[in-house]
Amino acid sequence: MSVFSDLVFEAGLVARSLGDYFAGGAVRLGVTGLSRSGKTVFLTALVSNLIAGARLPVLAASAEGRITRARLEPQPDDAVPRFGYEDHVASLMGPDRQWPQSTRRISQLRLTIEFETANRWSGRDASLTLDLVDYPGEWLLDLPLLDKTYATWARETLAASETSARAPLAAGWRAALAGLDVHAEANEDRAREIAEKFTAYLRKARENVYALSTLPPGRFLMPGDLEGSPALTFAPIPLGEGDAIVSGTMAAMMERRYEAYKTHVVKPFFRDHFARLDRQIVLVDALTALNSGPAALSDLENALSEVLSAFRAGRASSFASIFRPRIDRILFAATKADHLHHTSHDRLEAILRLLTARAIARAEGVGAEIDVIALAAIRATREAEIRQQGEILKAIIGVPEKGETIGGDVFDGVAEAAVFPGELPADPASIFAGDAIALPEADNDWRFVHFRPPITQRGQPAPHIRLDRALQFLIGDRLA
Repeated sequence: MSVFSDLVFEAGLVARSLGDYFAGGAVRLGVTGLSRSGKTVFLTALVSNLIAGARLPVLAASAEGRITRARLEPQPDDAVPRFGYEDHVASLMGPDRQWPQSTRRISQLRLTIEFETANRWSGRDASLTLDLVDYPGEWLLDLPLLDKTYATWARETLAASETSARAPLAAGWRAALAGLDVHAEANEDRAREIAEKFTAYLRKARENVYALSTLPPGRFLMPGDLEGSPALTFAPIPLGEGDAIVSGTMAAMMERRYEAYKTHVVKPFFRDHFARLDRQIVLVDALTALNSGPAALSDLENALSEVLSAFRAGRASSFASIFRPRIDRILFAATKADHLHHTSHDRLEAILRLLTARAIARAEGVGAEIDVIALAAIRATREAEIRQQGEILKAIIGVPEKGETIGGDVFDGVAEAAVFPGELPADPASIFAGDAIALPEADNDWRFVHFRPPITQRGQPAPHIRLDRALQFLIGDRLA
C-alpha cells in the first residue's frame, strides 16, 4: 500500500470524525458477534424492553423511574439499511415463534430515550439518541488484515490449517495446492479452483460440529454482491520467507486481489462504520464452542484476542475524539445463559472471562473500560427441580426446536421438555484439557439444545437474563 493511499485513508477518517463530532449528541453502539451468537435477538430485545417501559432493575435510570419514554426515529443514514425491528418482533412473537434470521450485512436503528436527570432538584429533562449499529462479527475479524501483508497472512493461515483440529477440514484445499508453482504465469481457472476450495474449508470449519471462529476473510462466508468477483477469488498459497513476488505470476495475482479486498471491502467498513463507534458489545456463543471441545474453545480464545486487537480502545479526550474516535466501553457477553440453570450463570461468565483474558489485558493497558457478562436477551426457558430416583435434579424447561435430540429422544418442536444441562466446571481452566474437537457421537458433560422463543403477551417484551446489567454498563452513565 502506498504512502499516498494511507494519507487519503487517514484523511477520510478525519473527515468522518469531524462530521460526527459537530453533529453531536448521539451515542453509536456497535452490536456484533460471531455466527449464531444472537446479535439480532439482542438488538430486538434491547429496543422492545425500552419502548415498552419494561422493568430493568439494574439499569439505574429505569429502576429510579427516570425513563419517561423511548421511541424509534427515522433512519439517520440514507446509505445504511434499517435494522428490521418490526419484522424481527413479528418473527419472535408470531404464532410460529421463530428466531429471526441472523445478521448478514450492516444495518442501523435510531432510538431516542427521554429521561429525567439523576439530580431531581434540577428538574431537568434530557434525551439520549442511541444509534444501534448491527454488523457481522466476521467483518470485525477482517480488520487485523489491514496491518498484514499477503505473505504474512498466507503463512499464518497455512500454518493454522495444519493443526489437528483444522487439518481434516482443510484437506481439499491443501490438495488443490499440491504441485502449484507460485512463480508460474497467473492462471484464472487455477486461482478460482483454489479460492473455492479455501472457501469450502472456511464454511466447514464454521459448522456447529467444529465451531471454529478465526476464519477471515469474513466476506468469503458472507459474499453478498461480491460473490464471484476477483476481490473474493484469492487464497493463501505457499510462500517462503524470502520469496520475491514477481509481476504476472500466481503469487502476484493472489497478492493483488488480497490488497484489493483490503482496499474495497475492509477499509470502507472501518472508515464508514467501525471507526465511528462509541461503545461496543461483542456477543459470544461460548456454549456451542463448549459442545465442540477444547480445540474450538482455543480457537474462540484466539478469535476474541483478534477482535479486541481491532479496537482503537481507550478513553478519548474531547479534542482527540475529533480526529481519532475511540471506543471507550466494550462488553463481552456470553449468550444463551437460559440454556443453563442459574447456578451455572456465574461459571459461564468465568469461562468467558478466561477466554478474553489476553485480549482484555491488552486493552485495559490503554484505558478502555471492559466488562464480561453472561446473559440471555430473550429467555426461552424456566427453571425447575425434579425428583428422580430419590435425587433432586436442577432442570430447565422449554420447547426444544423440532429435530433437537438428547439421549436418543427427538423433539417435535411442540411439546415442552425438561432438560438437565449439567453444571459447568467450577475451574474454567479445565475446559481446555485436550486438543481435539468433540464430534457428535462424543459423550460430552454438557448437553445444550436449542429452544423455541417463549410465548409472550401482546405488547410485552419477552423475559431476559441480565439484559439490564448489560444496558447499565453500555449506556447507564449517559442516562445519569
